[in-house]
Amino acid sequence: MIDINESVMQFLLAFVVVGPLLGAVAALLPAPPGLKGKSPEQAVLRHGVTVTGAVLIAAIVLALGFDHDQPSKMQASTDISWIPALDVRIHLGIDGISLPLVVLTALLTFLCALYSYFKMPAGPTPKAFVALLLVLESGTLATFAVLDLLLFFLAFEMVLIPMYFLIARWGGEGRTQAAWKFILYTLLGSVVMLLGLLLIGITAGTFDMVALATDNGRSLTTSVQVIAVLAVGIGLAVKTPMWPLHSWLPDAHTAAPTVGSVLLAGVLLKMGTYGFVRILLPVAPDGFRTFAPYLAAFAVVGIIYGSLACLALAKQGAKGDLKRLIAYSSVGHMGFVLLGIATMTPTGVNGALFANIAHGLITGLLFFLVGALKDRTGTTDLDALADKTGAALYGKAPRFGGLLAFGAVASLGLPGLAGFWGEMLALFGAFQPAAGLSRPAFLTFMAIAAFGTLLTAAYLLVVVRRVCMGVVPQEAPKLADVHTYEYAAWTPLVALTVVAGLWPKALLGLTDPAVQQLLAGGTR
Repeated sequence: MIDINESVMQFLLAFVVVGPLLGAVAALLPAPPGLKGKSPEQAVLRHGVTVTGAVLIAAIVLALGFDHDQPSKMQASTDISWIPALDVRIHLGIDGISLPLVVLTALLTFLCALYSYFKMPAGPTPKAFVALLLVLESGTLATFAVLDLLLFFLAFEMVLIPMYFLIARWGGEGRTQAAWKFILYTLLGSVVMLLGLLLIGITAGTFDMVALATDNGRSLTTSVQVIAVLAVGIGLAVKTPMWPLHSWLPDAHTAAPTVGSVLLAGVLLKMGTYGFVRILLPVAPDGFRTFAPYLAAFAVVGIIYGSLACLALAKQGAKGDLKRLIAYSSVGHMGFVLLGIATMTPTGVNGALFANIAHGLITGLLFFLVGALKDRTGTTDLDALADKTGAALYGKAPRFGGLLAFGAVASLGLPGLAGFWGEMLALFGAFQPAAGLSRPAFLTFMAIAAFGTLLTAAYLLVVVRRVCMGVVPQEAPKLADVHTYEYAAWTPLVALTVVAGLWPKALLGLTDPAVQQLLAGGTR
């Protein structure tokens, strides 16, 4: 930790949120002649790397200046009246819950911009691509930094349009239908969520998330809390996505360009689970307790469903798409996050937050790898990949094959890597849920979820065997190994996956005090 003045911290957080938006406007302007480089297209892509790099540096400095001795305290806070008639305020701040998500978002967006500089997806002008990428970053970062319910909703919705266009204009086969499915599902969920947020704010007399969390539901009757949790929870569950509201996700991932899939899995899905922790758990605890068993039940069904769908796709001759398989794996992994939240215990919620970060790192890496594999082979179909790679990626591109195997074993939760701790803590939370929740029911959920970890290992090992292992046929076409720019984009994800797995205290030390405070009655 370094000692940074509070006003500097406030500026850094404001820059992290607003900087990408200003960068998006600048990306649409003509570049000065001296900055065009070899072409205007190269200049705007370089602009994207510069802006996201500056935001990442600001986020890292923000993390270094964060008071790690008081992670439950809202820091770098800005509170300005915006719409006095509705008591809506521009209220920003970060604590131990939101800080890791802010840094993760800044990191993944920078890596996506860097990757796109060398491997721009086929589609319209790079100007629009860079501008949309930066608007997406701004909306995501704002979601994790704002502390007003209506601002949260605006930020939550802000990401929909850029992601829609990234899929519809730069995506692959079936992109138009997938983009429409994505935006219709999320918009319909958001309409219901807005009604719930308005109910909370109008009934409690404030939209301030800190004040509502501190009040801990005392200003809301149990019936209001139940209605609010149902309405807000539906919108958050669609974005998470929770089974059975997940069906937009596989199509969106399959059609999206590589960087779109990385950001969709790495940060956009986290907006839903973050809303459960930041809003529903502290603001409407009684209402949440009513729905917690049902949330846990849907979570474990999602774990089993996602794993079985992946097994079906991984089976030889099933015409399984590797990108679609990873998308379905996200349904299962996010099921563990929801199970941890549903336990309403510090152990379970900490596990959910840890699994959020781990999933962002590991699945982001996997989508990068699958996108690069498609660039090399022209397909993500498992049967076609087995033919094109000679079912022996280890022999043809050993570094690439090693990275793919690393991502797979990290995703299945190998001890010592980041994927292990979140799922284990979520299971421990289910072993002893919060008071008022049925322990026999949660023990059943724990057993089902634990079985899901076995299914996860099964389908990921099948994928590794089919794509990476075997003897290289002499007639098999050549395959490029990892390029330098790919190392630059992927190495941070590999390194952080190992660091988080070997040193979980680095993350849990931030989240645990904040979670304890949140469950006890809000954030100071």
